[in-house]
Amino acid sequence: MIFCVEDDSGVRDLMIYTLNSAGLEAKGFSDGTDFFGALKEEMPELVMLDIMLPGEDGIAILNRLRSAAATAELPVIMATAKGTEYDKVIGLDLGADDYLVKPFGMMEMVSRVKAVLRRSRPKEGTQILRVGCLELNIGEHRVSTGGERIELTLKEYELLRILMDNLGRAFTRDQLLQSVWGTAYIGETRTVDVHIGTLRAKLGVCGAYIETVRGVGYRMEAKI
Repeated sequence: MIFCVEDDSGVRDLMIYTLNSAGLEAKGFSDGTDFFGALKEEMPELVMLDIMLPGEDGIAILNRLRSAAATAELPVIMATAKGTEYDKVIGLDLGADDYLVKPFGMMEMVSRVKAVLRRSRPKEGTQILRVGCLELNIGEHRVSTGGERIELTLKEYELLRILMDNLGRAFTRDQLLQSVWGTAYIGETRTVDVHIGTLRAKLGVCGAYIETVRGVGYRMEAKI
């Protein structure tokens, strides 16, 4: 999913249409408020961010993204109508992955997006899930927070993998019980609560990423 933050509805719609035509899912937002609201529900693969926006501008938004653990590594391509060296330098200094000068061609945009996605995605053969300071390496069966390895039981690991691989999705206790313990398991859903509790404790501050959904079960959310 690509998030496009652009206040010009015509340009925004064209960007989304072009990205969709290129086989990439995209959603558009006119300002930082709507954008950050959407981030609480879904984490995109990349953000197309205009510098000149109403209210909070693109530079301020980028600074917020890079300052939050959950979005510190989120790929961002800046777009500016100015084309000045100052805008480029500030954006890159704050951690932008690339930039485009308006008016830019749609095919150039798609090319830049695909290039940044190739650089940011895990190399073939490795499967790494990241949420903020939390990392799960599927190939190595290893979990770490802030670079420090965390020892988990097999059930704790499987619970975490399911939640991290489905960011923002709420799972019922029964769904987690069947997915981790198997359909043949005869037990109470309280088992899930106990394991979630120990998992949160082991993850430390990253344990807050696992949210309790009242009346449903659990989901993982990146904290912005």
